[in-house]
Amino acid sequence: MEHVTEGSWESLPVSLHPRVLGALRELGFPYMTPVQSATIPLFMRNKDVAAEAVTGSGKTLAFVIPILEILLRREEKLKKSQVGAIIITPTRELAIQIDEVLSHFTKHFPQFSQILWIGGRNPGEDVERFKQQGGNIIVATPGRLEDMFRRKAEGLDLAGCVRSLDVLVLDEADRLLDMGFEASINTILEFLPKQRRTGLFSATQTQEVENLVRAGLRNPVRVSVKEKGVAASSIQKTPSRLENYYMVCKADEKFNQLVHFLRNHKQEKHLVFFSTCACVEYYGKALEALVKGVEIMCIHGKMKYKRNKIFMEFRKLQSGILVCTDVMARGIDIPEVNWVLQYDPPSNASAFVHRCGRTARIGHGGSALVFLLPMEESYINFLAINQKCPLQEMKLQRNTADLLPKLKSMALADRAVFEKGMKAFVSYVQAYAKHECNLIFRLKDLDFASLAQGFALLRMPKMPELRGKQFPDFVPVDVNTDTIPFKDKTREKQRQKLLEQQRREKTENEGRRKFIKNKAWSKQKAKKEKKKKMNEKRKREEGSDIEDEDMEELLNDTRLLKKLKKGKITEEEFEKGLLTTGKRTIKTVDLGISDLEDD
Repeated sequence: MEHVTEGSWESLPVSLHPRVLGALRELGFPYMTPVQSATIPLFMRNKDVAAEAVTGSGKTLAFVIPILEILLRREEKLKKSQVGAIIITPTRELAIQIDEVLSHFTKHFPQFSQILWIGGRNPGEDVERFKQQGGNIIVATPGRLEDMFRRKAEGLDLAGCVRSLDVLVLDEADRLLDMGFEASINTILEFLPKQRRTGLFSATQTQEVENLVRAGLRNPVRVSVKEKGVAASSIQKTPSRLENYYMVCKADEKFNQLVHFLRNHKQEKHLVFFSTCACVEYYGKALEALVKGVEIMCIHGKMKYKRNKIFMEFRKLQSGILVCTDVMARGIDIPEVNWVLQYDPPSNASAFVHRCGRTARIGHGGSALVFLLPMEESYINFLAINQKCPLQEMKLQRNTADLLPKLKSMALADRAVFEKGMKAFVSYVQAYAKHECNLIFRLKDLDFASLAQGFALLRMPKMPELRGKQFPDFVPVDVNTDTIPFKDKTREKQRQKLLEQQRREKTENEGRRKFIKNKAWSKQKAKKEKKKKMNEKRKREEGSDIEDEDMEELLNDTRLLKKLKKGKITEEEFEKGLLTTGKRTIKTVDLGISDLEDD
């Protein structure tokens, strides 16, 4: 490991508590990183800080240490139920990680209690734990923290507890806003005292973060830490020790290339990113069957209760594969990740940087590889310009085995695999359609036949995006997919029971008149009124079928014409009479002057 240092902790212009220094030695951090040396003195001098630094640069310690030092310097010591600091972070995995780092320090300071509030746990138990143990330092996700402010009926007056707050930290601030937590953050800020220190930490500064800086910080000091050796005009957003690669391959070759790569790197630790939860479910199952002799785990945002356990287990592994979505892209520090593999490019460019940042952390080396379709190759130039993230090409691996027939066999043998594959394909197409960089990732240019082969589908799914399209290059299997059974006998029994019920209902309903539910009366009336108006408009335009009320106007106009013919009125009086008695111009084809002679 090559140290990225800015001197020892003792060289800080503000001295740290001896027990804080002891904890740093225990953790094996004898030197500071640039973001730590820049941020800690500012925080400890009671400044609000907005810090931007590349991922993996040691931002966690840059706010954990000042929090402890500020609380230690309080004139009035914190009581059990008083909250001195709150750390808000977008995902539960990142919250667990920060809580773990914090605990290495708080064990040396028994006067401080810490508490973790995240989703996937019983909120009632969280309330009881706080009432019994207190929580001078809270690490939380926004949704759970907001929920805790509403638990006054259960005996938790959190609004009262936070009156003593000294420090608020928003970690991965841009991600907090990307994930739709803006409303929760604003609600939380309303409960907090204005006289506090606030820190925003992120790898990227967006306009939304800028707005939050203006709203939540008082005269903030901005800290932007760049990679050494990188020109000021070209601010690289990924660690300089990261080797970034891309591989261009067709959709039906991509899975074979991935499996071949993983089989040749079994002794290493990998994160494999997919675009959707359904893709993680499907390809995770496929990799378990096809990459033997290595631990494979899956994690995604729809997992409610297993996520924490899987995350902690994978962190402990020396080698293994974690198949995941972007829920693992931000701030997560998994020790010794060798490769970050992006099977699908992320939906936005900043997420690409964060994914890559799961390796090459705090001076370690690491590598990342993104798989791209031939039509997506211009994404490389886009990343180099937009994210200052240069990539080098990795050639296609040779002698790769064709594993798609095996994947099809798995789908034919187990309906669970077949259904996962169909859902994965549909979710991938829908995610592709919403890609932020839609000038490069164009749905209309996607080769659906090749893509379906790459997913090892038995047949094309029915979905709006495929309606009216023909796929001569895709050959579905000659099997009725409705007959494919679940390998799990309980699930298959339930399926057969449901099918039997549907057949029975179909038989009973045959011959009966199909009942169509009537629309609401108000909607029917509105529809009739609209239809009537449309008919009237059409008739007026066509000059046909004059209505009764219009006929009276027409007769008045006719009388005026007769008077004009007999010389009883002048042309000027005639025109004036038309304006007064009617709003219709008489068509000469219907009423010529010669037709209006007296009998």
